Amino acid sequence: MNQNIELNKEEQSVLIGSSLLIGAKEKIFDRNAYMVNHMSENVAYLSAIESNNQTTKDELLVLFQNKYINYRKSWHNQSKECFEKASYGPDLLNQGYIPLCIDIETAAICDLACPFCYRESLATPDKIISEKLFKNIVDQAAEMGVPSMKFNYRGEPLMHPKLHKMINYAKKKGILETIINTNATYLTEETSKRLIDSGLDFMIYSFDGGTKETYEKMRPGRFKKNKFEDVYNNIVGFSNVRENMNAKFPRTKVQMILTKEAYPEQASFFDLFHNFVDEVTVTQYSERGGNIEDLNASDKKRYKKLCNDLNLPDNSPYLKKSDGSISISDSRVPCGQPYQRMFVTYDGRVAMCCEDWGAMHPIGYVSDESFNDEDGDKKLVLDRIKGGRKGFELMSDAIMPPKHNKPKKMIQTLSQIWTGDEVEKVRKAHGNNKA
Repeated sequence: MNQNIELNKEEQSVLIGSSLLIGAKEKIFDRNAYMVNHMSENVAYLSAIESNNQTTKDELLVLFQNKYINYRKSWHNQSKECFEKASYGPDLLNQGYIPLCIDIETAAICDLACPFCYRESLATPDKIISEKLFKNIVDQAAEMGVPSMKFNYRGEPLMHPKLHKMINYAKKKGILETIINTNATYLTEETSKRLIDSGLDFMIYSFDGGTKETYEKMRPGRFKKNKFEDVYNNIVGFSNVRENMNAKFPRTKVQMILTKEAYPEQASFFDLFHNFVDEVTVTQYSERGGNIEDLNASDKKRYKKLCNDLNLPDNSPYLKKSDGSISISDSRVPCGQPYQRMFVTYDGRVAMCCEDWGAMHPIGYVSDESFNDEDGDKKLVLDRIKGGRKGFELMSDAIMPPKHNKPKKMIQTLSQIWTGDEVEKVRKAHGNNKA
C-alpha cells in the first residue's frame, strides 16, 4: 500500500531540490519527497519484498522510506559532522559514516565534442566497464549499505549496451536511488523502455542552449553531426513512452550550463522543456580557478571593483547568478565530497570527485586493470589524435593526465579505500583549509 509521508520542517529543509533555478520561469520538482511517497514502486523495495519473509509489506515500506529520508539527511549533514569530529580511518565506519553514493563510470566514451569539456584537454579513453568489474563494485557497495549510485563519470552512459541490465542489477541489490546524466543522443524509444523497466530512478539531461544555433555550437558531434531536433525529439519521446507505460520512474531533469551564449536563452530553454521534463534548471557558472575570461567587459569591471572594495585578490572565485549579479568568495568551506562519495573509473581506479577528470589523484584501486597498463589506453588516444583519426579532430590540445598521487599498486575493497590513508590525507587537508 502506498502512503503519503508528512515531512516535518527539518525533513522538508533537507529533502529539497539542490538545483539553481531559472530566473523568472522555473519548474521545481522535489524528487526527494517524490521518492519517499512513491517508494512502493521502487524496484529495490519490490525486490526486498520477494526475498523477505519476516517483515510485512507495510513495515518494509516504512523501513525503506525512513532509510531514504536518513540518506538525504546524511547527504546534508555527514560531511559537516565528520569535519567537526575529525573522523578519519576506521572511526568512520564505527560511527556509521559510509559512502552515500558510488559513482561508477559505465562508459568513458562520449559521442560529443563539447568545447567546455575536459576531454578536449586531457586524454580520455573510449572505453566501457566490464560486467564483472561492475558487479563487483555493486556487490561491495550493497554490502556497505550505500544508498545511491550514479552510473556515469566522464562519458555517455547510454553508449554502454548493457546499461539497463546493470541498473537493474544494482536495484535488485538494494540500491535505493539510481541516477544517470545523459546527453540523450542515444535515447531511442527502445532504450527508453529498457531504462524504465530497469528501475532507474532519476535521469538528468544535459542540453546547453535554448535555440538550435546555440545548442549545436555547444554540443557538436564527434563522429557525425549532432542535430538539435533529433535530441529534442528523443527527450520528448521519452516523456511519451513513460506516460504510455504509466510509469512513475525515472523522474527527469534537464539542465543548461549558464555560459555567455546560453545566458539570454533561459526563457526559451524553459519553454522547450517544461511540458516534457519534470524539472527544468540552469547550472550556474562558477569559476573556481580565478579565470575571468568568460565574463564580458562590463562584468569584468564589476568583478575587479568588488575585489578591490573587499580587499580580495583579483583572482578570487566567483559565481555569476542567473539574475546577472556576481558573488565573490572571501573564504572557503571544506569540500564535502570526500565524506559523501567515491568515483570508480571503467578500469577500477577510485577518485574522490568528478572535478578530478583524469583520476589524476587516485585514492586506491578495486581492480588491477587500472595499474597493470595504466597509461596504455591514454597513449592510444594521443596516437589517434596525432594521426588525425575521425572523432579526435577537436582534441589537438589534449595531454596525458598528470599524476598527482600514486597509491600502492594493490587491489583493495571499497571499504578499505573509504577508510584508507590516501583519502585520509585529502580529508585532513580539506579540514585544515590546505586543499
